Amino acid sequence: MFDQTRIGIDLGGTKIEAAVLDREGQVLFRKRRATPTQDYVATIEAISSLVEEAEQAVGSGGTVGVGIPGAISPATGCVKNANSTWLNGRPLERDLAQRLGRVVKIANDANCFAVSEAVDGAGRGASPVFGVILGTGVGGGIVLDGRPLAGFDSIAGEWGHNPLPATSEVELHGDTCWCGRVGCLETWLSGPALARDHARATGRTLKPLDLAAAAEAGNGEAAATLARYERRLARALAVVINILDPEVIVLGGGLSNIARLYDNLPGLIRPCVFSDRLATRILPPRHGDSSGVRGAAWLWP
Repeated sequence: MFDQTRIGIDLGGTKIEAAVLDREGQVLFRKRRATPTQDYVATIEAISSLVEEAEQAVGSGGTVGVGIPGAISPATGCVKNANSTWLNGRPLERDLAQRLGRVVKIANDANCFAVSEAVDGAGRGASPVFGVILGTGVGGGIVLDGRPLAGFDSIAGEWGHNPLPATSEVELHGDTCWCGRVGCLETWLSGPALARDHARATGRTLKPLDLAAAAEAGNGEAAATLARYERRLARALAVVINILDPEVIVLGGGLSNIARLYDNLPGLIRPCVFSDRLATRILPPRHGDSSGVRGAAWLWP
């Protein structure tokens, strides 16, 4: 009864999550386990065992969609651009299909997040929807009419590996990204980047959500760091709006929990947009950190 349930897998750098959705999107089963870091064969087995456990729990088979921190190269059929680097160059889609005995759909994790929020989340009924990941890394996904846009070379929405626009003198010499480039958005807008920026400015280390709490409590240094972050994020999102003109942008990842972003970003984005108004809505996610696994399940229409 593969048309009855959808199994989603969110393959992260530290954890793998599985969920089973019914036709209405209700969660029938959900479980997480640690990712066997740096071990490709063990990763295949961990995903497969979660799928098998999920099917046993709900009493039926299902379609399988997998979100990964990278993409499948159309040229080689192997994973590329994954910050979980032990996946790169590996035929993950083929190996999982062989291990599970069925076709498997794989998509970038930011695309899965965007699909989840576009299908039955904050962006439900909107098109286009741009989903943003602001966490340990920075990514983006594009959804048109409920379906992900992968692009001709499977890099559509790879927003995090573009340079920060309209850089100031201070920003010209950014950090080196894991991808080898200097000054990627990921090096300015990720959670670790926000913490580094605060440490550079103040000599003190605070985690991003602690920074937000400190700013709310009246700490001027924390407020200044968040203001710099918001200006950078606004410039970066304005480029997306000028190119894609999305109806909705949904923020995801740990930094999406900073409430002041939704109040401050529209006013900062508006002067950078080539329009007489800012019509795009900037919204928090409805499904939070469940969006990745839900979107992976929704890869099957």
